[in-house]
Amino acid sequence: MSAVTTPLIDRAESIFADLGYAVTVDGGELRAERKWRTVRVTPVAEPTAIPESGDYRCFVTPAERVDRLERELHRQGPDYEWAIIGVSGEQYEVAQGP
Repeated sequence: MSAVTTPLIDRAESIFADLGYAVTVDGGELRAERKWRTVRVTPVAEPTAIPESGDYRCFVTPAERVDRLERELHRQGPDYEWAIIGVSGEQYEVAQGP
C-alpha cells in the first residue's frame, strides 16, 4: 500500500466511529470492533499491494480511485470478505466486495 495521508486515515476513523464501531489505530491501519466483528480498515491512497490475510477488511480510498482498487482486489482475489468506501469531502459511498 502506498503512504497513508492523515486526512484519509482520519476520515476512515470518523466513518467507523459514526457507524458505532470502537476504533483503534494499529500501525497504518485501523481496527474497528463492534459486537462479534472486527474489521481491519486500510486507508489506501493508491492501490499497489493488497494485504493477504484477514477475515473482514474495508479499504477507504478517494472516490475517484474506487474502480481501480476494486479491479485490483478482483485481480488478486484475496481470501477474505472486503468492501471499499470511497470518500469525497464529507460524503462517502460503500462498494460491496465479492
